Amino acid sequence: MQWEVVIGLEIHAQLATQSKIFSAASTAYGAAPNSQACAVDLGLPGVLPVLNAEAVRMAAKFGLAIGATVAPRSIFARKNYFYPDLPKGYQISQFEHPVVGAGNVEIELEDGTRKIIGVTRAHLEEDAGKSLHEDFHGMTGIDLNRAGTPLLEIVSEPDMRCAKEAVAYMKKIHSLVRYLEICDGNMQEGSFRCDANVSVRIKGEEKLGTRSEIKNLNSFRFVERAINLEVERQIDLLENGASVVQETRLYDSEKHETRSMRSKEEAFDYRYFPDPDLLPLEISDTLLNEIRATLPELPDAKKARFVETYQLSFEEANQLTASRELAAYYEQVVASTGGHAKLCANWIVGTLMGALNKEGLDITTSRIDATALSSLIKRIADNTISGKIAKQVFDALWDGAADADSVIREKGLQQITDDSAIKAIVNDVVSNNPAQLEQYRSGKEKLFGFFVGQVMKATQGKANPAQVNALLKKALSA
Repeated sequence: MQWEVVIGLEIHAQLATQSKIFSAASTAYGAAPNSQACAVDLGLPGVLPVLNAEAVRMAAKFGLAIGATVAPRSIFARKNYFYPDLPKGYQISQFEHPVVGAGNVEIELEDGTRKIIGVTRAHLEEDAGKSLHEDFHGMTGIDLNRAGTPLLEIVSEPDMRCAKEAVAYMKKIHSLVRYLEICDGNMQEGSFRCDANVSVRIKGEEKLGTRSEIKNLNSFRFVERAINLEVERQIDLLENGASVVQETRLYDSEKHETRSMRSKEEAFDYRYFPDPDLLPLEISDTLLNEIRATLPELPDAKKARFVETYQLSFEEANQLTASRELAAYYEQVVASTGGHAKLCANWIVGTLMGALNKEGLDITTSRIDATALSSLIKRIADNTISGKIAKQVFDALWDGAADADSVIREKGLQQITDDSAIKAIVNDVVSNNPAQLEQYRSGKEKLFGFFVGQVMKATQGKANPAQVNALLKKALSA
């Protein structure tokens, strides 16, 4: 049978507030267990939640960025269920009236295909605590530091048809919340994670198949692997006459398997009702306009500007705008070099990103700042050093050197650009290799590279490559 995959994602972005959504307790990561859970987070008798205004602004900012309607009036509800790390016995969330309504984002796949993915809604809610299963002699420990941490749950339409589309969508949302500075996007710390709803149906059918939800996926690689695994499982069940059960599953990255966690609840199982301790949330047009004024240049707009202003390829612009910090770094380098946008892009996308990836760093922790890299690119642009020598200078900067000029001066790396000096070395190389000269002149033109190599060797790589090529062609054809 020809099967069609249907995927929707529920992304949980932890909002970058300093305090929790309904209390003044800190949201800082890494504190000792249970040291950042106050009476409100624990749901002790007599406490009252107070809504964090900054969380509201961040949610509205996201809504505006995806072209969604930000509700002038939304309601908080109690979502009732029992979990050991949910001390109140319910989670404060939003149900029928979320703060952000329908919007959409555009994704681009590796082959250049573009697709619009609908966003059903985005609502505010509090996070639960965390259950710790290791080092407790068979018991489970509960850390409530995360309880009450503000989350924006971003729910997509079931518009994705393969795992790669789901990853592209998740990456787009990840980039967007970081550009907006409403979430740090740290997946290792749980600041950005998703649940994937996966189902399959026979191609051409309108009715959706029975879905399974894969919980708490915290890396792009895991999202792709878990979805592909779940698709295979469901197709295998259906083709063997069995049926898919609606359930929640967990993905085990070490064993590369999904396993059943519990049957999937419906909305009525949670017995939603408006939280009696919280008034409806009202957002005025005045506040919305204030928030709109704080919107930065968004990734798609920045990408288009980079292509037009700096004459970059779409792929280069895509890479350089992957994060707000990387885009800012690039523009600072271009400004410091007085132009040379293409050369700057080549060195950042190629050499710098390669060095960062090798050591597991990102642009915010780069060992070479924008000023230092621009000092190197200036010397390449004015022919002080060749591209090959520039790699040596880059390595020195990576190891802590202050600027390119001092490295070039101390190591004597300045490029030889004197025509007469290069010509003398070219003539020596040609006369010292008569056999290769005869072969070259008899038609073995590939030996031109041999002569170039000999000249560069004699000059320790310092001769200007363009001048070497021009003078060699003259000498070899004389």
